Amino acid sequence: MLDLLFPVTMIGAGLVLISVMTSALAFRFGAPLLLVFLCIGLLAGEDGLGIRYNDAGSAYFVGSLALAIILFDSGFNTKLRSVRQASVPALLLATVGVVLTSGMVGLIARLLFNLPWLEAFLLGAIVGSTDAAAVFFLLRVGGITIRDQVRSLLEVESGSNDPMAIFLTIVLVELILSGGSVGEAWVEVLKGFGIQMGLGLGLGVVGGYLILAGAKVIRLEGTLYPISILSFALLLFGFTGLVGGSGFLAVYVAGIVASNNAIQGQVGLRRFLEGLTWMAQIAMFLTLGLLATPSQFLDLALPAIILALALTFVCRPLAVWLCLLPFGYKRNETAFISWVGLRGSVSILLGIIPLAAGMESGQLLFNTAYIVVLVSLLLQGWTIAPMARWLGLIVPARIGPVDRLELELPGGGDHELLVYKVAADSPVALGDERLPRWARPSLVVRDGHSMRYQYAGRLQVDDLVYMFVAPQYIRLLDRLFASPVRLTLDDEDFYGKFLIDPRQPMAALAEAYGLSGIVDPSQPPQSIRDHITERLGGTAEVGDRVRCGEVELIVRDLDSDGAISEVGLSIDEPESIPQLPLFQSGGELWQLLRAKLASQGKQA
Repeated sequence: MLDLLFPVTMIGAGLVLISVMTSALAFRFGAPLLLVFLCIGLLAGEDGLGIRYNDAGSAYFVGSLALAIILFDSGFNTKLRSVRQASVPALLLATVGVVLTSGMVGLIARLLFNLPWLEAFLLGAIVGSTDAAAVFFLLRVGGITIRDQVRSLLEVESGSNDPMAIFLTIVLVELILSGGSVGEAWVEVLKGFGIQMGLGLGLGVVGGYLILAGAKVIRLEGTLYPISILSFALLLFGFTGLVGGSGFLAVYVAGIVASNNAIQGQVGLRRFLEGLTWMAQIAMFLTLGLLATPSQFLDLALPAIILALALTFVCRPLAVWLCLLPFGYKRNETAFISWVGLRGSVSILLGIIPLAAGMESGQLLFNTAYIVVLVSLLLQGWTIAPMARWLGLIVPARIGPVDRLELELPGGGDHELLVYKVAADSPVALGDERLPRWARPSLVVRDGHSMRYQYAGRLQVDDLVYMFVAPQYIRLLDRLFASPVRLTLDDEDFYGKFLIDPRQPMAALAEAYGLSGIVDPSQPPQSIRDHITERLGGTAEVGDRVRCGEVELIVRDLDSDGAISEVGLSIDEPESIPQLPLFQSGGELWQLLRAKLASQGKQA
């Protein structure tokens, strides 16, 4: 065993190093980075460099531990606002959506592979959930900005649907090994669902608040603090699984609770988790890559690819559309949510379970899941950004890059210490804007020399400005320190070519553009901002559109309190954005039904 220490360490470290170095090429050519990690593992495996690794049990252990770390970090980076905004539709997708997808895939798998019903549904459960690592990576590191409502839904769904797929897979494997029937499967699923999900959610909330309480009471040396937080999260993962709950759901919820309640040392903890999550993703994908034997894929490549295409173009879109019918999502939004249904490490990880359990069809299920993941990452992973642009869901940038660094303040407090680097042509560099008093600038570093802000004079390019800021105002400061961005013609289509004052009365706008029936004279006067907010159900986000007769009012920007501060006006709807014939919302279907009934009534 001692003889293996140095070669195994050298090979393992070399593979990780190659994965990290290859990431630069992946970013340059737009390749899905997780696919790169997976392919490096495949190339180093039995059919590549000849590294033999067939221990399914240890691969499942490594993958589960890595997934727990990824989900805790995912929860830690999920804003409570996102959860509130998208919790109901996201949780419906994470539960009912996974079951619907798994059922439809199971029907197709039975036809393609001639599997028994339970094993066909097991294959559906294995590939039934989207992959949190892949979705979070593409949305947060992929360089595209999606509308908040859609992004929030995808993040919450991807973080919460893995427990459902894991639960279904384990229940079906146990039933198959015990010789159960399809009828017994539904009973076991319904019986175990409440226990696993309920314990996972409950213990996750309790665990999150215990993390908060421990962070306030226990004082540790700086580098030990994030290690202790992560150790508690993994302790929660193990304990929840031991008592019969979903440990994956528990760590995800605990991360949300801890990060959204001003946990001490959040900046340092976030950096620690970010690095560790990258390491976990690399380790998991390399391990899963080494476990596979690509030469075995040839015999079932065709039916597996057909299954992957059916999952991508039929099963996932149909399940998403049915789940989102009551929530008024636009057709293009539903189409994009359907497309961002990437399969990744979770599906391969679940494919290990029947293999490790000794099922006769275990190798077939594992290899099929692997091919489905490869097809998904190749087809969807490469096209997320183009699809978002084609559907008109990318929010054009209003400001350029911002060079900002957050520094930890001991003891917390109501302010954060930020360091901004003055960008060329930014408002503060050009002298167009001065720093507001509430920003509390304290220090300027220029050419390596420190000076008080009061004596620095006009800020210059590349100055470092240290200031204490209340968190809600950071977004406003970003605008002052960023280089400007000129709106293109496409951006003007998105935001509206005409800028109007949202504080003006709605009656004046209706009179100017002849918008009859928009304003009720019997109601109190209403500003444009209040009219839009009311039409949107009380909350607005950048890019929201409200149709008023022949014109559209578009939310261009929000202030620090979330109120509408800029409104654009568009007369012609952008021709570049397609209007899909599918994915009608429940409201659209109801209007079509009413129109049809009305026309039939007139004919009668």
